[in-house]
Amino acid sequence: MDARDGTTLIGVGASAGGVEALLDLAEGLPADLPAAVFVVLHQLPTAPTVLPNLLGRRCALPVEHGRDGAVVERGRVYVAPPDHHLLVHDGRLVVSRGPKENGHRPSVDPLFRSLALEAGPSAIGVVLSGMLDDGSAGLLEMVRHGGTAVVQEPEEALFPDMPRAALHQVPGAVVRPVAALAEVFVELAARPSLGGRGASEQLVYEVAVARNDTTEVARSDPPGPPAGLSCPDCSGPLFDLSERHLLHYRCRVGHSWTEESLHVEQNGRVEDALYAALQALEEKAALQHRIAATAAARNSSRVVTRARETAHDALRAASLVRALLVEPAGRTSSTEETTTNGEVL
Repeated sequence: MDARDGTTLIGVGASAGGVEALLDLAEGLPADLPAAVFVVLHQLPTAPTVLPNLLGRRCALPVEHGRDGAVVERGRVYVAPPDHHLLVHDGRLVVSRGPKENGHRPSVDPLFRSLALEAGPSAIGVVLSGMLDDGSAGLLEMVRHGGTAVVQEPEEALFPDMPRAALHQVPGAVVRPVAALAEVFVELAARPSLGGRGASEQLVYEVAVARNDTTEVARSDPPGPPAGLSCPDCSGPLFDLSERHLLHYRCRVGHSWTEESLHVEQNGRVEDALYAALQALEEKAALQHRIAATAAARNSSRVVTRARETAHDALRAASLVRALLVEPAGRTSSTEETTTNGEVL
């Protein structure tokens, strides 16, 4: 089929707590659903996945891993394989090892962008349970190109970060519990397509990056002005694609980061650096104590004094670093959430 003939393309993204939501969603899909469904679940790249089998046991539609180059068919559910983005281009599946987005591959945002480019107003993006703000950038792009945003009721989600972040970017999204989503899909698929806006240059570029379309990417200038930040994945410079309430960065080779994910990644890197500094300072103090002991045996008082002072300074600095590790700076993001145990996510 030609995915631009008005056929509804439904992209579903989930992360933490998403398996349960996906199983409930699959159970409600009717056998005659006039749409193709695409599923991205964030997972470890090396983890074997049985998600198609799990969903297939509960779903009236056939469920399979996406195969690169396969023709998209109505009434089927396609699941992103581990360590691969799942996209649609010219009516066919693209299974790509394009650059990671927010540290993930597969990632929700590339799927949403590709459906926006492929189907425009016939695209539906669905955000289910998950942490941080994955999916919100792609969902916003989909709505801008005429598609429809659907979000799981945050209070129902095991991890409400992703639904709430999506609603922060797309306040007019359809919000429903998972059990009601199949009915929403049927209603939306039955609507006549009214046509959407032409694809923006940025959308074309970002989908090309996810597809690993080197020809298209090579023709493009840097995606935006320098952000003065470095990419956690490759240490290259990040360029600023931010607009209004959405902070969005991409490096020259294609890694993409949104506000929450970059913030969390930076926190992790700062913690790693602090532990490395703590290790170095404590080792320095230990060495100076040994030097002092050896010098004392030689009655070299000046060396003893200098070594003990150096050890004291190193331990004092180590104490300051340890204090930073015990009580790290709090999050400042506007989408800050906590778990049921009160832990900041």
